[in-house]
Amino acid sequence: MQQRSSYLMEHDDEVLRLEMKTDCGSIRRQALWAGIGPGMRVADIGCGTGKTTSCLHALTQPGGTVVGVDVSAERIDYARGHYTDAGIEFTCRDICEPLDDLGAFDFVWVRFVLEYHRSNSFDVVRNLARLLKPGGILCLIDLDYNSLTHFGLSPRLERAIHAVTAALERDSDFDPYAGRKLYSYLYDLGYGDIDVDISPHHLIFGELHEKDAFNWLKKVEVAARKASDAFTEYSGGYDEFHEEFSAFFASPRRFTYTPVICCRGRNPL
Repeated sequence: MQQRSSYLMEHDDEVLRLEMKTDCGSIRRQALWAGIGPGMRVADIGCGTGKTTSCLHALTQPGGTVVGVDVSAERIDYARGHYTDAGIEFTCRDICEPLDDLGAFDFVWVRFVLEYHRSNSFDVVRNLARLLKPGGILCLIDLDYNSLTHFGLSPRLERAIHAVTAALERDSDFDPYAGRKLYSYLYDLGYGDIDVDISPHHLIFGELHEKDAFNWLKKVEVAARKASDAFTEYSGGYDEFHEEFSAFFASPRRFTYTPVICCRGRNPL
């Protein structure tokens, strides 16, 4: 299998960003819709700081267990230090490599992971599918039109955002359209009981909440900065782009949304 790309959002404050933006209410709705339940053994793929793992663990009680899997040793160390309930464990692993030694699971959760694996996302899904017991549930969740849908942008700011996205697709294996591909992945694996749900993930209007400001400005500071050829209309380069985006995003007139697509399917018996 192709080796994983380096993580696009790696920076010193990534633990804080992940903790702030992870909403257990959304995770609960999505996981219950997908079929999680008490007593299940669950794999949380791309678990990050472990907050999602803890949210899923609560839904498997009584009797359930959750294994959080992430490639970042720093975030696994954080998770082990902050989410210590019995029945939760964490392991630092590359999800592009075989994971068979982790054992078999009733439910595999893959949320906001495939957007960082544009070139080999189906291979990643096929590898993770090997973890499921017969009849087990694979839940894939990702964004579509990721970071691309805003109203109130100047024409040059809109062009720059699309240029940034194209550069990240080309150079950083980022996939802004990961969500629309998930159904076909489950179909191509021969899964049954496939269902799809779509809803807003980002829905930002009016006064700006602190967590949205922190999340989005970190995206601009960390990811957009890597697209050095995207700011040709700005005489001041990235810094001028950052200033204009920050002013746009701070305005209560701004409207931003991103759809999240949830797909679940059942491993054939």
